[in-house]
Amino acid sequence: MTESSESTTEAVVPLLEPREGIPPVVTSRQGLEATVEAFTKGDGPVAVDAERASGYRYGGRAYLVQLRRAGAGSALIDPIACPDLSELDAAVADAEIVLHAASQDLPCLAEVGFRPRRMFDTELAGRLLGYERVGLGTMVETVLGLRLEKGHSAADWSTRPLPEDWLRYAALDVEVLVELRDVLHDELVASGKLAWAQEEFAAILAMPPAPPRSDPWRRTSGIHKVRNVRALAIVRELWTMRDQIAREGDIAPGRVLPDAAIITAALEMPRTKKALTDITAFTGRSARRHMGAWLDAVHRARTLADSELPAPSTPGEGPPPANRWPDRDPAAAKRLAAARAVVAALADEHRMPTENLLQPEAVRRLTWEPPAQISDETVAERLRSLGAREWQIGLAAHPLAKALDRLETKGIL
Repeated sequence: MTESSESTTEAVVPLLEPREGIPPVVTSRQGLEATVEAFTKGDGPVAVDAERASGYRYGGRAYLVQLRRAGAGSALIDPIACPDLSELDAAVADAEIVLHAASQDLPCLAEVGFRPRRMFDTELAGRLLGYERVGLGTMVETVLGLRLEKGHSAADWSTRPLPEDWLRYAALDVEVLVELRDVLHDELVASGKLAWAQEEFAAILAMPPAPPRSDPWRRTSGIHKVRNVRALAIVRELWTMRDQIAREGDIAPGRVLPDAAIITAALEMPRTKKALTDITAFTGRSARRHMGAWLDAVHRARTLADSELPAPSTPGEGPPPANRWPDRDPAAAKRLAAARAVVAALADEHRMPTENLLQPEAVRRLTWEPPAQISDETVAERLRSLGAREWQIGLAAHPLAKALDRLETKGIL
């Protein structure tokens, strides 16, 4: 049961067609100008969505942008043919932009010059309201009593021309997004959570782009199986070669060579082309095409000087994994357990996921390195420095300080 009212109608109605039909895809300067004019004259919030080609193409660029606004209708824009949407962005600069799971779409929208100033995230609103399932299709069905077909979410949206049924699906994704926003907005008001949501939305918009990862090859799936630095060097060299080939060919790296192939090669350290081709994961068409490059990468790793080998691990910022705390710092482990219990109780009281009540990383860092003197004020300041929102601090600082102080007072730490 959610905190919000159960507004699902008794009979769920399939949402099969956009109200004005499937709009033509905007692929020209003239078409984009007409769209800008229409959305300038429109009224109210603007529903926005973007489709990517994750798993097919390199990177996360948008291959279709969908919008809808009262008085303007819906628009489907091809951002490959129209790569600069800054004029459209300016036309709706004063409008609230409605997205679902905004953090997924904001980076690719920014790449084409569309940067919301105000936002409403229907997925995040659903989390704060305590909805157990917050996918767009489920939210539309639960809140509005309408059923969206979600069959093309993992499609290759770089396909041209896009099939009509894909375009229908894309247009329907923004068809009732503003209506969903309106109901959730009212539920946030009724539950006293609107200010919390608005603070969350503003924080997401203000978040800077994520910095490049250091040693991204260390995120290769299965790397925990690799136990020595020479084998780690093979992972690094194969990953780097794969990334270069994927970037140049605009192909998702996993389609060039699966992670499983990289890990197996690191473990077996093949010396010959035959030994490499005997590894099952190297038998795919794309992997075979670049067999010489893979063998060169393995050979390069095998012949590196010891000084050129990677470190066994990269020291991470912040505390170690929580499962190591009892051995590394038993007192910190007790603080973490107490803090997690506090956050879980608050999340249950306010009927939302614990990670939305307070970011898990903030809890870990607070309890690994707590303030020298525990008080409501010092805990609040520490949480603020860790990126907690003011509404989160208002809820959590006092009970967290109380729990940590209790541990010290009882001499448990």
